[in-house]
Amino acid sequence: MNRKYLSTITLAVAALVAGNVLAADASVSKTREQVRAELFEAQRTGDILAIGETGKKLNELFPDSYPAKVAAKGLTSEQVRAELLEAQRSGDLVAVGESGKKLNELFPGNYPAKTATVVTSREQVRAELREAQRTGDIASFSETGKKLNELFPGQYPKKS
Repeated sequence: MNRKYLSTITLAVAALVAGNVLAADASVSKTREQVRAELFEAQRTGDILAIGETGKKLNELFPDSYPAKVAAKGLTSEQVRAELLEAQRSGDLVAVGESGKKLNELFPGNYPAKTATVVTSREQVRAELREAQRTGDIASFSETGKKLNELFPGQYPKKS
């Protein structure tokens, strides 16, 4: 076997193993009923790719055959104008050029200073941290995203 074939086989095996590991992720697994419900909903709304090479969904090709999607309510033109005026007043607009900085960052003297508000003191944060450590209400280092009191409920007091 030459080196090229060995590299190709190794890469293929690694891809298969990675695919199985990702597919076996318990945090994103769904029950058969959940998958069936999603399939029926997609069929009902036409949210399925059409046969062919168009890349469009059925509800895009045949909009009269499926219920219309509910559009998210947007802002009124008055609200947009008010936001634009506020952004102009505060310099919260991106400056022309390649810097990507806002006008109030490039020319801070031309715009009102942003007021920083302190929400919690250092002691309050420390007290919250101690309480979270005591109750296990803190993230674990596992890939599940669960907190320590969810992984080890017997080691922490129950929440009241």
